[in-house]
Parts: sequence; C-alpha cells; structure tokens
Amino acid sequence: MEHSALRAFVEVMQRGSFAAVARDQDVAPSSISRAIAALEEELGVRLFQRSTRRLEPTEAGRVYFERIETIVDELEHAGHMAADMSASPKGSLRITAPQTFGQLHIVPLLPELAATYPELSFELLLTSAIVDLLAERIDVAVRLGPLPDSTLVVSRLCPMIYVVCASPRYLEEHGRPRAPRDVQHHNCLLFPLPGYDSRWRFRKPKGKVIEVPVRGRCVISNGVALRQCAVAGMGLTMLPRWNVERQLRDGSLVDVFPDYEVTATSYDIAAWLLYPSRRYLPLKVRVFVDFLKRKFPEGPPWETAVR
Repeated sequence: MEHSALRAFVEVMQRGSFAAVARDQDVAPSSISRAIAALEEELGVRLFQRSTRRLEPTEAGRVYFERIETIVDELEHAGHMAADMSASPKGSLRITAPQTFGQLHIVPLLPELAATYPELSFELLLTSAIVDLLAERIDVAVRLGPLPDSTLVVSRLCPMIYVVCASPRYLEEHGRPRAPRDVQHHNCLLFPLPGYDSRWRFRKPKGKVIEVPVRGRCVISNGVALRQCAVAGMGLTMLPRWNVERQLRDGSLVDVFPDYEVTATSYDIAAWLLYPSRRYLPLKVRVFVDFLKRKFPEGPPWETAVR
C-alpha cells in the first residue's frame, strides 16, 4: 500500500474534492482519482460515493479515515525527521500572511532567505482571509491582531504599534486636532472591522483610556488604499506604523498624536506566527521562524528605523 495513495485519500477527505487536492499537488485530477481507485481495489471497499455534483465518503471511508489520519501524519513526520538529519533544510515551505504586511515585510526578506537556504523553495499565499493551515497544508502563518485563540502553536513575532495620521495638507485645511476628542469633528478614513469604523482609543503611557467616536465618508478594506487616501488629504486615518513608516519619514503623513498610544481594538496586539501543533517541527519551518525572529526583534525592520 503506497504512502502517496494514503496521503491522497486523507487530503481528499480533508478537502472534500479530488480537484482541490490535485491543485495542491500540481497534478491532474485523474491521477488523484486513480490513486483512490487503486486504494479501494486493494482494500476491497468503496471509500467514496461519486456523482457529477458531489463527493461523499462512505461509512467505510469515514472509519478508515479516522484510523489512518494520525498514522499518515506520523509517517510524514518520520520522513521529515530523517530528511532533517542533513545539514541544510530542503523542500517546499508553504507560508501565508496578510496581503499588505506580506508585501511590505515578508517579500523583501525572501531573496536573503533563498540565498541562505538554496535547497528550500517557497509558496507564499498573501491573503487577509483566515486560512485553514491543515486543510491547505500551510507550514507557517503570519497573523496580526490580539493573541489568536487557536489549537495551533502560536509564537509572538513582534508588537504592533498604531498611529493616527494625516497629510500636512489636510491638517492645514482642517486644523490639527489638539486632543483626542477633537477627532470626532474630523473626517476619518475607516476600516470595516468592529471598532475601526466606530470608535478609536487613546491613552498616554499608564494613563486612562479615552474612547472617541469616529465618522467618515470613506470605509476601505485595504490598508494601502487607506494610506493612499490619507496622503491625498482626504482625512485622518489609523494605521499600523509598519504600513506608513515611509510616509512618516518623508513627511507626506504626520503622526497627529505622537504622545498617545492608539488602537481601535485592544492594546495587546502583535504579529504572530502560527504553525500546526506537531510533536516535531520540520527543519524548514524552524529555520524560517528563527530567521523572522532575528529580523523582527522589536518590530518590522522598516518600522523600527522610524522610532
């Protein structure tokens, strides 16, 4: 019984589709179908009920999956351990990260990472969606916000600092807010998440939190677009410092409240690394995690340079 056929079966059960597994493995769907058919023939049972519209596991398929899923994972872990006995990581590393953060702070690091580990290849999925790491066979994910409530292994990468900023032109035309409560009288560029589009929080170090209602004519679900609108003089916005460091440095944006800590959610927010909870972490994941932590000792490198 070939391990590849068992892995194909487990993945079809997890993904619910021959085509999805074929895309993941970059093979034709027919090859997955043949692997499953060969496994069914060897076992002497049908594992799936197939139709033109849907694919459903049989009762025998469900029972078989429950018994072999862990075994197949253990076989893969054993293979990783054997391969990792070599001095250099190798294979394909599947990474997911939020789109804007990934473009600004992960992609620029890939050339150095690739040069350091020439036998390692990379698949980078940039998306704001919460990807199922197990179903999508993701090795490591970068996520932003409060500590994720997850059964996965979670490691803090770096803190996240937010700023309320605006262009010099906007401040000249509309006046600079002198206190946090003045923000409610300004046009704000908002992000469509709970809190971001209704109220912002301000506090001085160890001080009392001030919640200020905010309003605005533009609600935009992309951080780069919010930054562009702010630079164009359309209003105040709250963005992570790693998104606007270049603009703060060149003066196209101004930190309106440099003496305050600001947030729209909680103050305990950070960038996090998540990876599947396994007894053995593959070498390729370990070197990537260690590499990022060296590069982000206090925050994204570009952001740190602004402080």
